[in-house]
Amino acid sequence: MVPVFFFAGILCVVQLLQGTKAIFSLCCFFYVLVAAHAFNVAGGFTRTSGAFIFFNAVLTVILGVCMKAYLGEAADSNLLSPLLTIRVYLSCMCMMWVAAYLTRKFATKRALLGKMVTDSNMQTATVGCLIAGILMSVAVLVIPSGSGSVLSALNQLNRFFPMAIILGVINSIRRSGGTRSINPPILISGSLMFLIGVLGFSKEGMIAPFACWLIAAASQRYKMSRWQLAGIAFGTIFLFRYLVPYAQYGRNFKDEDSGVSISTSLYLLSNLEYVREQYLEESASSYEERVAGYYNTPQGFFDRLQMVAIDDALIDNTERFGNFGIYPLIASFENLVPHFIWKDKPTVFFGNVYAHQIGMLAEGDDSTGISFSPASDAFHQASWYGIFIWSPLMFFLLFVVFDSICGDVRKTPWGILVMILYAHMAPEGGLGSIAYMLGYTTLGILFAAVMGSYVMPLLGTLFIGPEGIQVRRGAPIQSVPNRLRMPFPSKADPTQAS
Repeated sequence: MVPVFFFAGILCVVQLLQGTKAIFSLCCFFYVLVAAHAFNVAGGFTRTSGAFIFFNAVLTVILGVCMKAYLGEAADSNLLSPLLTIRVYLSCMCMMWVAAYLTRKFATKRALLGKMVTDSNMQTATVGCLIAGILMSVAVLVIPSGSGSVLSALNQLNRFFPMAIILGVINSIRRSGGTRSINPPILISGSLMFLIGVLGFSKEGMIAPFACWLIAAASQRYKMSRWQLAGIAFGTIFLFRYLVPYAQYGRNFKDEDSGVSISTSLYLLSNLEYVREQYLEESASSYEERVAGYYNTPQGFFDRLQMVAIDDALIDNTERFGNFGIYPLIASFENLVPHFIWKDKPTVFFGNVYAHQIGMLAEGDDSTGISFSPASDAFHQASWYGIFIWSPLMFFLLFVVFDSICGDVRKTPWGILVMILYAHMAPEGGLGSIAYMLGYTTLGILFAAVMGSYVMPLLGTLFIGPEGIQVRRGAPIQSVPNRLRMPFPSKADPTQAS
C-alpha cells in the first residue's frame, strides 16, 4: 500500500495544479486507496474477485483520470455532475471492498472444480478443445440457427478456443519446466480466434487470444525473454495504432445481418494507414457533437478505456429526473430463463434505454447497445439505495460463486477464463451483466470444466494418442534381473526386533 499511497498522492497534487476542485481530487485519492485495499483483501490476481475489482477500478476511473493528468486537463472538466459522480464511484468501491471482505468469510476454502483436470490429461484436453472449437465454429456457419435453438444455446456455452489456449499454455510451461509457453494447438486456437475477430471487426476477439496467453503465463510465473517483451510491446503499439481503428471503421461496412465480405476485410487490411486516417476524421467530427466526452479532443482507443463521461451523463440524469427503478435488475434475472421454456421472452436492451434518456441515440434507434458501469447503473436504478444495498449484494453473490468454483487461479485454469470475461464485463457490464454471469457464465464454466476434464481428453486422444507430448522427466529406474531380495529378520535371531 505504500507505493499506492504515493501514486495516489502524486496524482492528487497534479490534479490540483491543473485546476481540479479539491473535493474531486481528494475523492480520487481515496478511490485509488480503497480500490487497492479491496484488491488485496480479495486476494489480488490469485482470485477472480480480485480481478473484477482491478478491471472495474482501472478501466472505469483510474486510467481515465491518469489520461486527463497526462493531457494537462482538469479531472473534473467536461462533466455535468463531477462531484456527485466521483462520490458515487467512491461509495460503490467501498461496497466492493465490503463484498470482498465478506467473500473471504463465506467462500469455500477449496475450489469446487480444483481437481478436475490434471497434468496427465491436459495436453489431450487442449487438443480436444481445439477440435471442438473448430466443429462449433463450422456448425454455426453452416447450420441455420435462431434464438432459442439448441445450437444457439450451445454457442453461448462455447469457450473452447480460449480454454485451448489457457490449458495449452499451462501445460506447455509445466511440461517444459518453464522454458516455453507455446505449442501448435495454442497457435492454431489463437490464430482462429484472431481471424474471427478480424473478420467480425471485433476488438475483443482480436485482443482475447493474447490476453488468454498473458494471464495463463502469468499464473505460472513464466519468465519472458527480452525478445518476447519486445514482441509484446510492438504488438500492443500495432494493435492500438491500426487494428483498433480498423475495427471501429470497418463496422460501417457491415450489412443488416452483421455479415461482411472477406474481400472488404482484405481491402481494409491492405490499407491500414488510410483506414486509420478515415477513423480519425470520423472521430473528430463526431466528437464535436458528443453528448458524453471526457477529453477535450478525441483520444482514440483511450476514449473506450474509461467510463467517467458516459456514467456522469447517466448519474446527472438520475439527479435531475429521478431514478429508473430496479426493474432492469429483475429483468436480468428473468432473462436467465431459456427461450425453449419461455417462448415469448421479451428482450430489452436497457443500455439502449438509458442512452435514449441521456439523449445519446436517435429516436428510432432501438438496437445500438451503450455500456454503463455497475456504479452508474445501480445509482440510476435506485439512487443511493442502489449503491449501498443492491450493488454490494450483487458483488457478494458474484465473488462468492466464482471464488468458490474456481479457487486459486495459479492452481486451476477455470478462474483464468473468468478473468478474461471480467476484463470486459467488470467496467462496462452494469448490474445486469452480474446477473448474466451468475447464470449463463456459471453454466459455461461448469460446462467447460466437465468437457475439458472428461470429454475433451477423449476427443484429443483420437488425434494425438493417449500419451500426447511426453513430459520431461528423468530416466526410469529399471529392475535388475536376478536381483537379491532384502533379507528378512530371522525368528531365531534374538537381536532382531519383533
